[in-house]
Amino acid sequence: MITAYHQWSVPESQRLRLALAAKGVDFEAVAVAPDDDATFFDLGIARTLPVLVDDQGTVHTDFPATLFELDGIAGGEPLVEGAIDQGAWDALLDWREQAEPLLQRLYAPVVPAFRDVGDDDAAFEAWKREAEHRFGMGLEALANDRYAAYEQFATLSRLPELGRYLEQRRFYTGTLSVADCLLAADLAPLQQLDGVSLPVSIMYYIQRVEAACGAATADGLLAA
Repeated sequence: MITAYHQWSVPESQRLRLALAAKGVDFEAVAVAPDDDATFFDLGIARTLPVLVDDQGTVHTDFPATLFELDGIAGGEPLVEGAIDQGAWDALLDWREQAEPLLQRLYAPVVPAFRDVGDDDAAFEAWKREAEHRFGMGLEALANDRYAAYEQFATLSRLPELGRYLEQRRFYTGTLSVADCLLAADLAPLQQLDGVSLPVSIMYYIQRVEAACGAATADGLLAA
């Protein structure tokens, strides 16, 4: 049995969960608590997320590269072969690298909306301290900064144009691929930002990807 270790509030984890669900293979999704170090000790690795243990017992931690290799690792419905080539994947990762600082600032005030942090007082306090250390401001200040950060992200990513493209193509390359699992997982948390609205076309795209995968990015929300 394939096992995916993930954390609800970590978009990189949800990419893997969406992809495995889309493949239609049997797998166990294990939600790891923020303070659970024992699981990683048992796996013999430093704490990192996500983690994939294949049906041969091999531990995979090299993400997002492992996503692109998932057809060979997990089998099931192809999400790479015939769906996306290396050049298109590399271009998507280049964009994601450029957007990383802005996305992390936008994610920060949303993290407590997920069960793994919002349902655990100790985890919530730990996240508040980590956010202040990483970004030099508290969660309230980061929440107040969301409008400016989102506008920068929307401009960098050309979100209206991206939305129109995805509306026409339905999926990133015209067919469901690991690229859609990445995009949907990474954009979905922005829907939890109060007063910030993704283009409607992108919200429909996220729903379309979730329906095609048979899994929802909102499963880990407190309100879900």
